Amino acid sequence: MEKTMKKYFPLFVLPTLVAFLIAFVVPFVMGVYLSFCEFTTVTNARFVGTANYIKAFSNQDFLRALIFTVLFAGVAIVTINVFGFLLALMLTQKLPGRNLFRTVFFMPNLIGGIVLGYIWQSMINGVLSGFGMTMLMDAKYGYWGLIILMNWQMIGYIMVIYIAGLQNVSTDVLEAAKIDGANKLRTLFRVTIPMMMPSITICLFLTISNSFKMFDQNLALTGGGPSGKTTMLALDIYKTFYDKVGFEGVGQAKAVLFFLIVAGIAMVQLVLTRHKEVES
Repeated sequence: MEKTMKKYFPLFVLPTLVAFLIAFVVPFVMGVYLSFCEFTTVTNARFVGTANYIKAFSNQDFLRALIFTVLFAGVAIVTINVFGFLLALMLTQKLPGRNLFRTVFFMPNLIGGIVLGYIWQSMINGVLSGFGMTMLMDAKYGYWGLIILMNWQMIGYIMVIYIAGLQNVSTDVLEAAKIDGANKLRTLFRVTIPMMMPSITICLFLTISNSFKMFDQNLALTGGGPSGKTTMLALDIYKTFYDKVGFEGVGQAKAVLFFLIVAGIAMVQLVLTRHKEVES
């Protein structure tokens, strides 16, 4: 059986490999090349070296978007994981209707980002209108609006992963900790959380990547206003590429930088958290 599987393995892998090359590898390589070019379409690209990257780094909008994205991601990552984990702890207890609560908390993740953005824009502006304010009158309202939206959308999804991790913690280990005299808080931090590190690794990776890559919610909720102060990196790249004539190469250079930033942070996080994983 094993010899047969090895024999036909290339045949079964080929369709997926071809699709991966066409849909990911080729566009990615072309995108990196175009980041060193001045172009309007892929057929008239003219190589200009690092000029696009110099323009990107000297662009104040890009630097402001980078700072705003880091500030947003730092808060969103912590709050989503903390609240998601607390909900998971509660909903792994013997509570009546816990499966219903799990479903309800997960449902916001099924709603599209554009729809969520407009829904929360209406609700937040409705509250602020009572004080004669809107989100576009002060950047702090847009910032916290994005934090609230991101938490509301992702907490339930992260909660489900943490629930799976909690349910996989060995009951024998928990019983041994109880017999040794460990209280619930000590058991949580010294036994449960270390045993859940694979789930924590996944959740941190998902929240980091989603926080940095957030686009549609940002576009719908604030559109980057007021005066571009709530523009995140993905939205800034979009505006550079499509709203500024002759800046397609600069937008592509920003996209490559964006990829390197997110990939670098995610890889560091994966290495650090995987070192803390223990055998179950």
